[in-house]
Amino acid sequence: MSERRMLVIGAHSADFVWRAGGAIAVCCAGGGVARVIALSYGERGESGELWKQEGQTVENVKRVRRGEAERAAAALGASFDSLDLGDYPLEIDADALIRVSEVIREFAPDVLITHTDTDPFNPDHPVAHAAVARARSLAAGAGVQSAFKTVTPPELFLFEPHQPELCNFTPTTFVDITAVIDQKVAAMSEMKAQQYLQTYYRERADHRGNHARRSSGNSEIRQAEAFQRATPQVVSAL
Repeated sequence: MSERRMLVIGAHSADFVWRAGGAIAVCCAGGGVARVIALSYGERGESGELWKQEGQTVENVKRVRRGEAERAAAALGASFDSLDLGDYPLEIDADALIRVSEVIREFAPDVLITHTDTDPFNPDHPVAHAAVARARSLAAGAGVQSAFKTVTPPELFLFEPHQPELCNFTPTTFVDITAVIDQKVAAMSEMKAQQYLQTYYRERADHRGNHARRSSGNSEIRQAEAFQRATPQVVSAL
């Protein structure tokens, strides 16, 4: 896994922690490099605890959310940045699409992770999926010579949504995060604006660990994260 380059793009600043924090930590622990990009801070629709404070402002919420995300990413060994495009609704116009494509082209990841294309409970997640999938194609140039700089098409994975059964999510890949579960828990604890999700995703890691054990026969797996592969796997033999 040495030098593996992982790029995680979420709609909001905390999305990466819940859904791919373990995979990020595994990548970095194995000698790889991980970068997290948030399309927004989730300042309007994802920061309920912060809005309970009297006199709260959008700019202050953004500041708090950025600090949380930076500390969480650091706990996993990754870097964090946000394109600050606004949330609820997240809107991706042509200029924003170019910015996302440039991030992919500049970082040239081996693996790219984002949202599913459906989420009836969150209007921003499908928008993020469409933008990232399209930006990936633009950055890769469909894998052929183009009139602009391109990158090798990164493998595309979708991380697990909050209610997978309603979001067209079918797990195709489990990542064993047993060795880094403490890092994920530490990262999640930084997201104080959404404390209610910490218990849920700690329990989900145990559930997916059970599924990974049953799928692999590896009894040492205790926690895992689930992903859906969105691009074909190319191999020399089965």
